[in-house]
Amino acid sequence: MGVSGSGKTTIGNRLSDDLKWDFIDGDGLHPQANIDKMSHGIALTDDDRKPWLETIRSLIQHGLEDKKNFVLACSALKASYRSQLKQDSDQVKIVYLKASEAVLQERMQHRQGHFMPPSMLHSQLETLEEPTDAIALHSDQPVEQIVAQIRQAIGV
Repeated sequence: MGVSGSGKTTIGNRLSDDLKWDFIDGDGLHPQANIDKMSHGIALTDDDRKPWLETIRSLIQHGLEDKKNFVLACSALKASYRSQLKQDSDQVKIVYLKASEAVLQERMQHRQGHFMPPSMLHSQLETLEEPTDAIALHSDQPVEQIVAQIRQAIGV
């Protein structure tokens, strides 16, 4: 979890490759209306996020029921969102990727093909409620180092 530009997709992909687990990018689960709003620089409301969070919650629930491991990248900026998603604290682990606003802005300005414009970063940072019960890592480290730290923290 983390704001846009924190490295969720990059780290998630690398971690899932290392573990041979599936990777799910939460950005691809947003309804088109949400993508359209964000593409136009309009921040999502809790009501906008509700169907998206329900979809993610359902994926996590099915994964737990089927005993299937996967890596899921999603912003989960508020504690209330994370509490909806973290159904089993022994099995669902949250990794919080954080970086300075300058690093995030730089990353967002240089990425291609993403619907979230750099102008939305400030609203994401305002919405962010930093977790106190997550594996918190600075995402300005090399990808391999972050993946190793996550693996060590979750014991795989």
